[in-house]
Amino acid sequence: MSGATTRVPAGGGHPAPDTFAALRTQLHDAAVEFAGGPGALDGILHGLVDDVDRALREPMEIFPVCHHSPASATAMARRLRAKQPRTVFLELCEDMTPVLTELRNCRLPVAVQAFATRIDGFPADWAPLSVVAPITEASAEYQAIAYALETPGVDLILVDRSSDHVFQWQPRPDAPAEPAAGEEESALHGDAVGVELGDLRPRFADLEKHLLRHGNVRHWSEWWHQYVEVPLGDADHDTYRQVMFLIGSLFRRLAPGDPDRVRVDEDRERYMWTRIREHLAATGADPADSVYVCGAFHAAGRVAEFGLHGSDTFTVTPRTATEWQYGLIPSSHSAIEAQFGLERGSVSIAATQWAKNLKRTRTQPYRLKGQAGAKAGAKAGATSARAGKAAAPTPVTDTDATDQLSRFLQRPPALDRLDQEELLGWSVDIVRAARGNGYLASTADAIAVYETAILLAGMRDRAKPTPYDFEDAAVTCIEKDTVPGRRDVRRLVEIMMGGDRIGQVGYESLPPLAREVHDRLAPLGLNLQARGVKRALLDLKSDPDLRPCSDVLWMLRHLIPDAARPIMGERTLGETSVQESWDVSLGTHQRALIQLGYEGVSLEQVLEQRLRRDANSPQADAAVVLRTVEDATRYLGSRRLADELGTRALEALSTERSVDGAPEVLRRVRKLLAFYRTSEPVLPEWIERFAKTGYAHYCTLLPTAFTDEAATVRQVAATLGFLFGMESLALSLGSDRTQLELAVAQSHPEEPSKVALLWAAQVHLGHLTRHDLRERCAELLGNPLMLPAYPRYLSGLLHALEPVPGLVDLVVEAVSNAFARLPDPVLLPWLPTLITTLRAGGADLAPLLTREAGRLFPGRLPALDAWVPPWRAPAPEPATPGIEPAGRGSALLATHPGTCDALADLLGCDGTWAAPGTPTGSALLRRHPGTADALALLLGAA
Repeated sequence: MSGATTRVPAGGGHPAPDTFAALRTQLHDAAVEFAGGPGALDGILHGLVDDVDRALREPMEIFPVCHHSPASATAMARRLRAKQPRTVFLELCEDMTPVLTELRNCRLPVAVQAFATRIDGFPADWAPLSVVAPITEASAEYQAIAYALETPGVDLILVDRSSDHVFQWQPRPDAPAEPAAGEEESALHGDAVGVELGDLRPRFADLEKHLLRHGNVRHWSEWWHQYVEVPLGDADHDTYRQVMFLIGSLFRRLAPGDPDRVRVDEDRERYMWTRIREHLAATGADPADSVYVCGAFHAAGRVAEFGLHGSDTFTVTPRTATEWQYGLIPSSHSAIEAQFGLERGSVSIAATQWAKNLKRTRTQPYRLKGQAGAKAGAKAGATSARAGKAAAPTPVTDTDATDQLSRFLQRPPALDRLDQEELLGWSVDIVRAARGNGYLASTADAIAVYETAILLAGMRDRAKPTPYDFEDAAVTCIEKDTVPGRRDVRRLVEIMMGGDRIGQVGYESLPPLAREVHDRLAPLGLNLQARGVKRALLDLKSDPDLRPCSDVLWMLRHLIPDAARPIMGERTLGETSVQESWDVSLGTHQRALIQLGYEGVSLEQVLEQRLRRDANSPQADAAVVLRTVEDATRYLGSRRLADELGTRALEALSTERSVDGAPEVLRRVRKLLAFYRTSEPVLPEWIERFAKTGYAHYCTLLPTAFTDEAATVRQVAATLGFLFGMESLALSLGSDRTQLELAVAQSHPEEPSKVALLWAAQVHLGHLTRHDLRERCAELLGNPLMLPAYPRYLSGLLHALEPVPGLVDLVVEAVSNAFARLPDPVLLPWLPTLITTLRAGGADLAPLLTREAGRLFPGRLPALDAWVPPWRAPAPEPATPGIEPAGRGSALLATHPGTCDALADLLGCDGTWAAPGTPTGSALLRRHPGTADALALLLGAA
């Protein structure tokens, strides 16, 4: 081979075969020296040069890029101004084209998103489907998009596979990783599948380890910054292309042979070149006046379809019937880093490097007109527009495109004066930031950081310190053994380098639902687009016009809990607040609000769809469906939807085979019954059927629940609570009480707490008297063998207050006797169980116990010594037949006999008073003297 070179058109002409002859000779000699002779290594090294040569020979210019690379963005902007192409082919999902014009209304970084909730052709458990492509200003793709949209007569053609094909071509989406604590912004993309434009990272782990070890760097982002990003920042067009082609070919040839990954990569290349040829054939565009922007990994592909003269053997499969929605969502540097496995802070460093490249090379970037956050956007956009209108594109002349790879690989980097000034500025700034965060830093620390950064760079064989060297130096010189504030030095460096910039989607680019939310909340007078928490005060009594705002906030609270948080006020069934206070953060949670817009055109529609979806889920039980009924009533006030969901709750209840959901079913059905009884003239049909069906259903499950070890005493108590609470309604609808009596008679529990619960049920049904229950508790306390199990019986009695609250006095008595008579080895271990039981059912059980205890126990401490518990007071002697009962009650009734006579007549009791001819009532009084005596004592009658 000869070392002669030829001239190559800068727009992608045809290099002569011997362009890289010298490089081939050097690589051959290196392979012989290191491998002992030509072989596999020689073939790989020659293959790299062949790939570069092949990409340069392509008639249409291929522009290789790396995503979020300032060097690629700078080279892209310079090349577009020099060539002014009329057609730009871009590696991005082809179905995202209509959304790109909305970038004008956003503040970068943002992500183009395709979202689908109604899927057809994919497994149901994949829903919802989401694909995002994040875009930053320091990316070549944004420069190409801005140029095409702002320059008249330029066509922007997206040629990568569609969002539908992204899921078609992968066996199953990977499970999304849980965001780490405190890293809220890293989850801005949610669990979407990321499409990285220009994916360029070694897929061979050993290769990456080799590069990191010999480059004296810690991670891949640092290696790329040191050995590619900085050297290519001001490289000429030919050098940039050849180096990027070489890197892409190297990573591709040394990638592991994963069949699925290789198939997807090659199919993407076939897809893109097929779309390019189709467009050129359909429009007649000149390939010489076009540019193809793609990742360096795909720029030197080896598939048969590669290039304008490739084969047309690839058939694009049709899309599924899935309905895709498209839009923009806010992104952030940390979100991009988290989704694509980049080192924390690397995207922020790239943004800083982008600004440095623009200043060094005096490159004028392309920006969309009206781009939020871009100071020079309007000026640059206007310049490019005027350039397009005023004159035809500047013709591209041939340049001396010799073997630039050899020059690049042999050229040592140099530390120029601008980098020294930058490093000195960093050192001063980090000391200032450290002192503001509690560190005892001084000017001497700034000097130490400066010198240490240079020292570290020299130890790592670098000509100039990188931001990562500076970060290590700052930590070494400033951060001692403790961190005085909330931020350590590494975090301060990250903030100083630009921090985590978070994008925002403008109002005009929001979906209709999001715009409607902003419009409906406009009376609050808050800047809802801004990030952070905004406090909203609503006086609904003096300003009833704010009631619609309250409705919107409560719906947002249900759909996006973090975006609207009530501080004061509540919304329950049948009740609304007079005043409300809210913390609203729609700007911070803009992504969640935007994704609601993919599900419907109004909050009411989305909420109704969500409620239906939850109610009809295969995993939804009766309690879940009743919750949707409650939410439909609270937030939507829709009787139609509530009736529909209530019917679904009835279906869900009939399919349950256990009482696991009984506590929640009981709680919710009680609330709904109370609401309908106070707000409706008649009960809805579905809740009447629910009570009747539930009565029979739980009667059937009750005997099994008593003996099932998996059923807790709380669940069994809730089952009894439903039966006893719904009994009157169910009986009025035609149910048979015999079902309940048979169910209780067939229950034979062995666990002590369930046995006590059964005793309470028998008392309620009249099969057991209160006196019998009291005696059984006394027998348990009197039996030494049963003392260890007595607390478990008490736990059952505590839970029995749910279905039989009338036993509260007996429960207080049983608990008091336990504290009085149980030995400490039994009593003390039981106390945690007692507290746990009261906490679990505290909403209903604890108030009953405290009220009853307050009624029975003396209210003052001195009275406690002489106090005798009612259950220890001597029982009144039974009255002798024919003798008038003595006591205060007889005198009271003799004076006021009317009440007793009326009650006697009502009950059908016959009898006369002591004196002949007086009204009836003496027989009733003689049988039940306690009631009259208690009433007399209460009234203070003598």
